Amino acid sequence: MINIDDIRQPIADEFYRYEKMFAQIMQSNNSLLNEVLDYIRAKTGKQLRPLLVLLSAQLCHGVTDKSILTAVALEMLHNASLVHDDVVDSSPMRRGTASVQAKWTNKVAVLVGDYMLAKVIDTTAAIRNLPILNIVAKLGRNLSSGEIMQLHAGSSMWIDEPQYFRIIDHKTAQLFAACTEAGAESSGASMRQTTALRTFGQELGICFQLKDDIFDYSDTEDLGKPTMNDIRDGKATLPLIISLQRAPQPEAEHIKQVAEDLINGLADPTDAEQEIKSFVLRYAGVRYATARMNEHKKSAIEALNVFRDSPVKTALLSLLEYAVNRDH
Repeated sequence: MINIDDIRQPIADEFYRYEKMFAQIMQSNNSLLNEVLDYIRAKTGKQLRPLLVLLSAQLCHGVTDKSILTAVALEMLHNASLVHDDVVDSSPMRRGTASVQAKWTNKVAVLVGDYMLAKVIDTTAAIRNLPILNIVAKLGRNLSSGEIMQLHAGSSMWIDEPQYFRIIDHKTAQLFAACTEAGAESSGASMRQTTALRTFGQELGICFQLKDDIFDYSDTEDLGKPTMNDIRDGKATLPLIISLQRAPQPEAEHIKQVAEDLINGLADPTDAEQEIKSFVLRYAGVRYATARMNEHKKSAIEALNVFRDSPVKTALLSLLEYAVNRDH
């Protein structure tokens, strides 16, 4: 299994600088706010987003102080969006532990998320680079519009494949693309390099989200979130969407009703979830989603062809392999 620490090796010193800067900026003079910020910082996971920023910068002309600040700003924006998303979704868990809104209150979560967004503005302003400012601002819009798109789709729940990809493009792919594009920009990369890295990030983000959605039909327990979580939240993902298209209409309508009963608390959760999982496996929904993921993986690899082979390029390709082969 690919190890994230090994992927970090080409920018190990730079990543240490990032961690120190992130810890410094994620501080305040308010004791409650500090408590919540420390809690968020303690469970930031594998920090793939700052890793992408720094690797992208190093692949071009090297990590700069602007690269470090860009990595901090984008990681704070990501975490602020997660805090707010957990309020919207009433999610009790985040990365295997209690979400901020579950541990404190919705009010605290919203205000802490707002504080982090203000710090994102401060940090981005300190970079003094208009293209990076535009990238961060555009990402903020995309994350919000993606969540609204998903909520709107949730009013009917049953979206098609093009709608699904529009949503994951806004919610996940654009985040990864912003990291690689801004990382390149922070190092003074050429337009050709910046475009290639943005494409790589976007394709990587799609792979990452598809893998997450495949996990929803896994029996693995150590995923950081419950399986079938999306369907219980009224979100149909690609494995189910395709299976519904492939199944005879009466069976598809039955599964839709089972899902809606599960969402509304009218069905036994264990029985309903098993029936939906069996349906998706029967109509090869997971196999289809895996095939689409591998198509985007191929596109991501091709995007890096403009760069010569190097330990940094190898690290980015290893990160792609990690995204599609991880087991949690």
